[in-house]
This record gives sequence, C-alpha cells and structure tokens, in this order.
Amino acid sequence: MRILVIDTIHGGLDIARYLNVRGHFTDVVDVYRGNVGIDAATAAERSYDLAIAPVHLDPWHPLLQSLTVPVISHHDAVRWIIGKDRPAPFIEITGARGKTTTACALAHVMKGPGILHTSRGTYRFPEKDLIWKKSITPTSLVPAAEEALRIGGWCISEVSLGCTGAGEYGIITSSEDYLFAGGKKKALAEKVRSGQRLPRLLVAPGVDAPGAVQVESVAVTDGKVCRWECGGMTGTFGSPLLMLESYRIPLQLAAAAGCDLGGDPSRLASFQAIQGRMSQTSEGGIRIIDNSNSGTCALTTRSAVQYARNVTGKEEITLVTGKETGAVCEGFPREDILAVIGEIQPAMVIMVGSEYAGIGDDPGCRSIPFHYAGSLAEGISIARTLTSCGSIVLSVKCWR
Repeated sequence: MRILVIDTIHGGLDIARYLNVRGHFTDVVDVYRGNVGIDAATAAERSYDLAIAPVHLDPWHPLLQSLTVPVISHHDAVRWIIGKDRPAPFIEITGARGKTTTACALAHVMKGPGILHTSRGTYRFPEKDLIWKKSITPTSLVPAAEEALRIGGWCISEVSLGCTGAGEYGIITSSEDYLFAGGKKKALAEKVRSGQRLPRLLVAPGVDAPGAVQVESVAVTDGKVCRWECGGMTGTFGSPLLMLESYRIPLQLAAAAGCDLGGDPSRLASFQAIQGRMSQTSEGGIRIIDNSNSGTCALTTRSAVQYARNVTGKEEITLVTGKETGAVCEGFPREDILAVIGEIQPAMVIMVGSEYAGIGDDPGCRSIPFHYAGSLAEGISIARTLTSCGSIVLSVKCWR
C-alpha cells in the first residue's frame, strides 16, 4: 500500500520504518516543524491508500481535511504492526495521572521474566536492568513487545492518550480529564474508547467505562491496609504509601490487575516509593520529598507538602516548583502554582522555568522569598544551599 504517515515527532518515523520493512511505500510529513519528509502541500497532491495520524492532531488540520482515503491513528497503526505475534500477558496502561506508579507497582507483583516500559525507562525483569529510554508514544510499544516476546515474558507498557488495543489487558489510572487535539477532543473519552477494544479493562474510581471492571470491586483500602478479592482468592497487604493519594489508587489497581494476571499482590507490602513520585531522602537533617515528574500538578504538589509536614512534624517548606522548558507538552499553569503557594504558604519558593518570571511579584507571594532556576537540578542546588530547617519539596513538571 501507499501510506501517508503524519507527524514525525511522536513516533511517525518509526511507524514508517516498520511499514517499509513490511513492503509498504510511505511518505512522512512533519506537521509541527516541517523539518522531515515532504511538506503538507505535496502530500495533499499525492495519491495514497491509507493515512496514519496521531490522535492529538487537530481534526480540522488542513492536511487531514484534504484527504479522501481512510485515516487511522498512530495507536491503530501500532496494533496493526504488532499483530497477533505478541507477548502474554500484555498490559497497556493509560491515564492523566498515576501511569508510571501503577506500571511499576504491577511489575513488582508479576512473576517470571518480563519487560516494563515507562516514561522512566524500559526495564527487563526480574533483573530490573535498564535497557533503553524511549517516550510513551504508541510506537514505543513495538520494541518493548518484541523484547518481551523474545524473552518469553510479560509486557507492561505506559501509553499516552489511550490504548493501542494490541494488548489483552488495559488499565485507565485516572478520571482526570482535559481537552486535546486543538481543544476539540476530551482525553478521558478517547482513553475509554480505546481501552474498550481490549478484552479486559480495569479502571480507576470515577471512570465511566461500560463493561470495564471498577477497581473498588476488587481492591479496597482504608489508607493503611489494602484488601483484594478476585477469582476466588483473597488477601491483604499493608503499606505506608497507601496514606498518599498519589499511591493509593495505583496500588489498588496493581493489586486488582496483579491478582487477575497471576501475580502476587501481597508483594506490594514491600513496594518502595519511586524517584520523583514521593520518594524521600535526608541531607544534613533536611528531609527532601521528591515529587518531580511528568504528571506533577497542583494536586500532587499539595499532597507532597502535606506528606513532608506529616513526616517531619515541621511546617517550614522550601518549595521547588515549575516546569522544565520544553520537557512536557502538558503545562503547569501559572494560576495553579499561585493557588498552591497561597494555600500552603511555603517558607521559600524556587521557581523553575522561564515562563514563571516575575511570579513572585504577585500580591499573594510578596511575603515569601522567591528564587529562580533554569532547571530542576539548579533548583535543587539552590534549595540545598538556602534551606536550614524543615523540608524541601521538589514539585517540578519534567521527564524523569
């Protein structure tokens, strides 16, 4: 077939390469920067049998509007590329919040060899060896699935903006919603629609997905102990992480899915906080709570501050927050940061990111010392130098 692959930034070049190997002819168009492949005007004049476009492209984009052939998504293309020769079990995890934590927690309970693909990196289990780092665009599932198949193990993969349907088990980790594709689509609706193509779908509280399993029907917690029951098996595990909002639902999801997939949910009692997701360290009597990751937002920042104050018993917080420039498409809005600062009243703020210049001049911040940094690493360095009591909370939106 003659195929047009739209968007080279988010995995389109890899899709074209996979299809070329299978004997198809492909053209690629870089619709965002125009640096790779042919331009949109040339593509509109050529004849194709099929077009492949990312779900996040504005449906009213002129190139899409000019096409008269069927258009499938990058997610659909990945399902086609992987085909029936896939690892088992193969789990796809999507959602606005909690994907990485859920994926890592589920891998912790799984038995035998496997591949864990997350925004933190792709790891081979049980050794937990880092084998590469790739994005969580749909195309990145292909090498993860191929490696899992090679070692005869399971595959757990994060996927952005929905499931590909290549797997056999899907998890939606959050009911949080937002607009994408030029503000014309709702993210949660897309994740539910794509997740329902999988044979089994497990969803977080508040996700309306007919036919899916609600996590609370399998695993419930009182904040100290999680109780799970499925397939005639029951069990419990305790973990201090259940007290944290950012871990409670991912641990429930991991327990429910783990039980269903033949894992051992009791192993979650030994699951440790992940770097950038409420992990904690101490330096010279100062506790550092690390909440810097791609999903950092106002909600997780509040949780991190509350956690820091509970752990130390001290109110003083040095807050390192903001967004590393160009790191994550989804932003950390200035107004959200101002709301959090006004609510938690930190002793000091280190702002990361040029887009927040002058934020300390806002009326609600004038009594708080502000410093500015160009990166998370610089922000941490400044915080370590200036903090003499209490704790440091790292809450910067970035890829880690």
